[in-house]
Amino acid sequence: MRADSSRFAGPQEQEVDGMTFSRRERLAGYVALTKPRIIELLLVTTVPTMFVAEGGVPSVWLMVATVVGGTLAAGGANAVNMVVDRDIDALMERTMHRPLVRGLMSSQAALVFAVSMEVVAFVWLLVTVNTLSAVLAVSATLFYVFVYTLWLKRSSTQNIVIGGAAGAVPVLVGWAAVTGELDWAPVVLFLVIFFWTPPHFWALAIKYRDDYTAAEVPMLPSVTSLGETVRMMTLYTVVLVGLTLLFSPVAGMGWVYLGSALVLGLAFGVLVEAVRRDPGERTAMRLFSWSITYVTLLFAAMVVDVLV
Repeated sequence: MRADSSRFAGPQEQEVDGMTFSRRERLAGYVALTKPRIIELLLVTTVPTMFVAEGGVPSVWLMVATVVGGTLAAGGANAVNMVVDRDIDALMERTMHRPLVRGLMSSQAALVFAVSMEVVAFVWLLVTVNTLSAVLAVSATLFYVFVYTLWLKRSSTQNIVIGGAAGAVPVLVGWAAVTGELDWAPVVLFLVIFFWTPPHFWALAIKYRDDYTAAEVPMLPSVTSLGETVRMMTLYTVVLVGLTLLFSPVAGMGWVYLGSALVLGLAFGVLVEAVRRDPGERTAMRLFSWSITYVTLLFAAMVVDVLV
């Protein structure tokens, strides 16, 4: 970002609210609106679920089509989230460099971009995958925007608990893409991600609790003691590990997955206990980083289990 030093912007530049940005900066801003790192995590859960649903290797085209549709849907939802939250993003250290805060585009342009992605996602999934996957993907967006972003985020300590359901929908989309229907196995996987989300996000929120306080967002670590926060993290982790073990008989998984779920769950519990003993930023961020590795390895184990 740089100040406008000339009367007119050049052919590769555009002026927004008195600031001039290059085409590359604006393009990077639109990409950032979609929160690519969050999308990566969602896709980590979608594709392995498709392997389990297929009981082997799904059609490569089907995987590509599902990933493209899921990326568009999640990206659109994240972009709407940034439009709605642009006021509080400006108050938080973690988010003050987001594109709308910097003024890389107008909020109207960002909203049009977001809604367009959702429309394309729905049509794409409807045409290339199936109706159920398309409906599930867009329903997750509606839940994320209206239930989490517009309602719960600024009003309830249960914001990330209930709102996290949107992030669990990709496993349903992946299963529906292969089978055209839902079953108990994807429901259990949905619950795995649902119960994984609070300890994952609260670990990050411990580091940024002052940010949430400044923005008046009632994220759990900013409105209650760290001891109570960790107690809730422990409770959700216990349920999470139990659900990962339950998934084994429900989905007919073998020893590779079951053994991995046990070891990974034990490691998760050890790190939560470390946060309980020392609820500081360093241990909390160690848990946050591990939680991402945890879900990646857990779903990778599903793929290996199916293939062997």
